[in-house]
Amino acid sequence: MDAEILEQLKQKLDSTERQLGTAEKRLQFVELKIQLLEERLRQMLIKKYGASSEKLPSAQLELLELEPGVSSDEVQAEGEREPLSSPPAAPEEEANRKPGRKHPGRQSLPAHLPRVAKIVACTPEQCVCGGCGAQTTLIGYEESEQLDVEPMKYFVRVTRREKRACKRCEERGVEAAPLPERIIEKSLVSDKVVIDTIVAKYCDSLPLYRQSAILKRDTGLDISRSTMDGWVMRVGELLMPIAGVMRKELLAGSYIQADETPVDVQMHDGRGQNHQAYLWQYGTPGGGVVFDFRMGREREGPKQFLEKFDGILQTDGYVAYDHIGGPKMVHACCLAHSRRKFVEAFKLNPKDLASTRIVKLMDDLFAIDAKARTENLDHTARHQMRLEKAPALLADIRTEVLAIQNDALPKSAAGKAANYTLALWNKLTRFLEYPELELSNNLAENSMRPIAVGRRNWIHVGSAQAGPKVAAILSVVESCRRLSLPIRGYLAQVLPGLANLSVKRLDNLTPTASAA
Repeated sequence: MDAEILEQLKQKLDSTERQLGTAEKRLQFVELKIQLLEERLRQMLIKKYGASSEKLPSAQLELLELEPGVSSDEVQAEGEREPLSSPPAAPEEEANRKPGRKHPGRQSLPAHLPRVAKIVACTPEQCVCGGCGAQTTLIGYEESEQLDVEPMKYFVRVTRREKRACKRCEERGVEAAPLPERIIEKSLVSDKVVIDTIVAKYCDSLPLYRQSAILKRDTGLDISRSTMDGWVMRVGELLMPIAGVMRKELLAGSYIQADETPVDVQMHDGRGQNHQAYLWQYGTPGGGVVFDFRMGREREGPKQFLEKFDGILQTDGYVAYDHIGGPKMVHACCLAHSRRKFVEAFKLNPKDLASTRIVKLMDDLFAIDAKARTENLDHTARHQMRLEKAPALLADIRTEVLAIQNDALPKSAAGKAANYTLALWNKLTRFLEYPELELSNNLAENSMRPIAVGRRNWIHVGSAQAGPKVAAILSVVESCRRLSLPIRGYLAQVLPGLANLSVKRLDNLTPTASAA
């Protein structure tokens, strides 16, 4: 009887152990699945918020996701903040921890902003000495500064033009003072309202239907979205010749960075579907930017834009940039694109230490240029620093990439990263030959971000005919941003009377010429 009971207990124990083993395996499977989903979520968030978000921990990325709308500047600012609080470190970890970044202190307000002084007088009690009762003397002021704002104020501008006539020569009729040139003749709104509409849409990503609602709320004036769209198209039409001159300026240089991004175009063919067109962007570091609207992503776009350009063209690995330009054109590629692929490989497989080593070596490569910027070195001095330090790093990177290509599956993330890098190796290392060449195409990508943000708000371009006009506006807006040229002031200077100017006079009106 005892033996039978022991056997039953043993069977129950075995059964319980099997169940526990199965539960443990399920728990391990669930943990692995959660880890994989968290990695995929982080990858999606980094793709959404751009390269600046790579250094953010997952908790801060999730906080950004709660915001109704986040700009690239906000992502950059979040990356510069102190990390979110974490549990206290162990004593040995605390001892080895590197000193944190010092607080920069109170930020000073921009010197170019006008100062409006407000004097706060002492109370009557403070104007009398508490000791002898005599009147105290003003000896100075305790001064502090705060940023302040006045709400936008709408008003009606009344223009009265003098009319004159000769009482003795009635046959000569009446003469009126000349009407000041305007962006849109006989418009109900002033040039400033038109310019504010452009800035709100293409700098602040505020769609026209929202601007129309704001105008009605603040003034009671009901201006339709279609009317505002007419203002935008008129400005785009006026700026197209300027964009043409900007293109000539760009092609006359020796170095162009290029990139492209999709943009939907509303088609009026009865199908009710948008067409995916593309905005191609061409710019030079420290100079202007020109956008070119195309209905497709074919090679014909960059081929026509660049024509016989014989300088350096830096792009990503997209094949449409091959076999274009002049016979002497040098094609370079972007190391940041290669680095990004190895970063993604590590995110998908945290045990991929080879990809981690490659990213670290590439970071050391970028650190050379970062040091050159810190020391304000010119291209010649930076090139000398590159030649001293970069070849050894590149040799190590190539060795690591070749090892991954031999060991990793071709279809894996690491395998794809290795194949991409080796296929473009000569184009990725051309910076050793050309001092002005940047390591990455990130500047061009950064110029695309306002379009990506705006695309979520204004959804699509209204027609294929509107595309080139939108491209002209974006060319001017982004060039002004890069050149630190106030966009409102620039548009107010060039737009009135622009339609009546000779093409020969446009050379002095581009953002590059205005910033010189």
